[in-house]
Amino acid sequence: MMCICDYTGNTSMQQERLLKVLVIGDLGVGKTSIIKRYVQQVFSQHYRATIGVDFALKVLNWDHQTVIRLQLWDIAGQERYGNMTRVYYREAVGALVVFDMTRESTFQAVLKWKVDLDCKVTLSDGRPVPAVLLANKCDQQSQGLRAGLPRLDTFSREHGFIGCYETSAKDNTNIDAAIMCLVDSIMASDVASP
Repeated sequence: MMCICDYTGNTSMQQERLLKVLVIGDLGVGKTSIIKRYVQQVFSQHYRATIGVDFALKVLNWDHQTVIRLQLWDIAGQERYGNMTRVYYREAVGALVVFDMTRESTFQAVLKWKVDLDCKVTLSDGRPVPAVLLANKCDQQSQGLRAGLPRLDTFSREHGFIGCYETSAKDNTNIDAAIMCLVDSIMASDVASP
């Protein structure tokens, strides 16, 4: 198991919040690259499939009173690990559902991932955890499915996502914005455990 950490110093008395966020989607959509870009600000062309689960930690100075310890759980995209997802999903308070804009099959699988998420983890009040849809690899638009995709904003609303972003881990496009949208939603609904 790999742990990537980025710590931003905390010198004052602040409340800490731990947020477990799942990063899910089919094999090869860029989940690990998105996490590495967000946490370490790096991108690598070299691909290594995640086996089981990896996680990364980013510490955010949210406001003058709050420090967020954001755990990003990189869940393997292989079907054979599907029976383990319930264990990995436990205590999650949000999710990023990722597909590859250059591979239609990964978009077709988005609803499978969303249904799996909604069936296996809910907030303490029974509501689904907030999820943001990421259309990754937007830097490869010429090879992509843009013409064949439904309007992603409409699709995401109709299927219970709180937002949708075209992202590129390679070019660092909308990675921060997408994650901040999710963290904002989590913090606004006050589901984060102190």
